Amino acid sequence: MNITVRVKRFDPETDKRPNWQEYTLDVDPTERVLDVLNEIKWEQAGSLAFRRSCAHGICGSDAMVINGTNRLACKVLVKDLGDTITVEPIRGLPVLKDLIVDMEPFFDSYKSVLPYFINDEQAPSTERLQSPEDREVFDATTKCILCAACTTSCPVFWTNGRYIGPAAIVNAHRFIFDSRDTGSSERLGVLNGLNGLWRCRTAYNCTEACPRGIPVTQAIEEVKRELLFRRA
Repeated sequence: MNITVRVKRFDPETDKRPNWQEYTLDVDPTERVLDVLNEIKWEQAGSLAFRRSCAHGICGSDAMVINGTNRLACKVLVKDLGDTITVEPIRGLPVLKDLIVDMEPFFDSYKSVLPYFINDEQAPSTERLQSPEDREVFDATTKCILCAACTTSCPVFWTNGRYIGPAAIVNAHRFIFDSRDTGSSERLGVLNGLNGLWRCRTAYNCTEACPRGIPVTQAIEEVKRELLFRRA
């Protein structure tokens, strides 16, 4: 299958602004976009820069905009895209080179919601038990792989980089609704700030972009209700 791949490239050492470059190659329709990018790098453009690691949709490192949609390059097949493929870096974060963006602002937001278990009570002699029903409440949000696909698909984040973003709220949700955790008040306080969850405009882009199938918008709405009811 002959395809044309348009890649939005940027080298801060030589370019004043990003530019599109085209590559033509013959690939198997069942190859992934990540395979295609590897082939371009190995055979046509050795300077092409992009992140990748596990190549199985677990590490979340290869999120990019593929044919206009945030996707993981390792999970998208060529046959599902046609013979012309466009690839560009995820939006809203500073581009370091080609498809690599600066993830520090994203992880700063993530860390601000205290995304770890908090319980200062006397530890039991055995594990802290939890019913299957209590676990089900936050099960979906445990699946986040921090790929930033949701946050960088958000139009609010594009216009206001200080917005905490869907991924941070999802990871706060995971602990706010954990019946064993006692740090919910601190997390809700962070999310109730000027650039917290009230910036969300329910565009649903985040839910559509999530490669793990997390109902992101639903999780955000659940945190909003939790904050309202606790304040009441």
